[in-house]
Amino acid sequence: MRLSPSDPPDSTRAFDLLVIGDANPDVVLSGAPRRLAYGQREQLVSGGDLVLGGSGAITACGAARLGLRVAFAGRVGDDAAGRFVLDALSARGVDVTHCVVGPRPTAMTVVLADGQDRAILTSPGCLPDLTADDVPRGLARHVHVSSYFLQPALAGGLPGLLAEERAGGASTSLDTNDDPAGAWDGLAGVLPEVDVFLPNAAEAVAIAVRLADQPLPVEQAAARLGALGPLVAVKDGAEGALAWEAGRIVRVPAVPMEPVDTVGAGDSFNAGLIAARLRGLDLRECLRVAVTCGSLSTQAAGGTAAQPTWKEL
Repeated sequence: MRLSPSDPPDSTRAFDLLVIGDANPDVVLSGAPRRLAYGQREQLVSGGDLVLGGSGAITACGAARLGLRVAFAGRVGDDAAGRFVLDALSARGVDVTHCVVGPRPTAMTVVLADGQDRAILTSPGCLPDLTADDVPRGLARHVHVSSYFLQPALAGGLPGLLAEERAGGASTSLDTNDDPAGAWDGLAGVLPEVDVFLPNAAEAVAIAVRLADQPLPVEQAAARLGALGPLVAVKDGAEGALAWEAGRIVRVPAVPMEPVDTVGAGDSFNAGLIAARLRGLDLRECLRVAVTCGSLSTQAAGGTAAQPTWKEL
């Protein structure tokens, strides 16, 4: 991989990247059983870690690790979990000045990991309270939004927020993550204001089905989503990644690697792709950077411990 060694271009804006979204502690339990034993039975697992979680937080940390000037805008509670989140973000070089501390509790997640598969249990806490009015404007060259379906109040104002940022010269991206309700609704109004859409393969297919009212293979799903305006970069697991842009599909293979923990790999992918685009790399190189970032992030527990620097790529 031949990468530009230069730093991201200077800008009159205070930051290269503003991440809007979710941040919470993750309790990651490895070797979790497929069936939980109720009736007050105790089951043992092979490992446990308390780490920084939330798609937005992990993306922000990955981008800062890659040398971008990063700010985070979200909500946490005035509690121990909120202080843990803010301290962890700050320790990784992410500015949290614009993170709102409110009365409702910080979101909490338990990740039950079984090999490369996992179940995720989240108490949303204050996440649904975040609105477009909480988000500063004109702060960064690029604005990324995570976990669309966990933040319904933000979703309502998101088309206007992103349109305003684009009119001011910023580029935009969106990673919806999973929809706990399974409805996959509301995206037709926001995708025209998104420059880069970052679903995984299952999410891309589910959203395309909602829009097209018929099942589509992943490449056709990417094309259907791209028809609304954005470049579509799809995380495709062991198949690597693919992107649809202006009628063409670009694919890059996965990086062969034995994962320790896949939590947050997609968020590190997001960070890599955003950082590569801000450095002016072409689409194929952007995908290669993103796939490598996602793969390397799986080499330690949690989403941030193994995120690479630009030199390590």
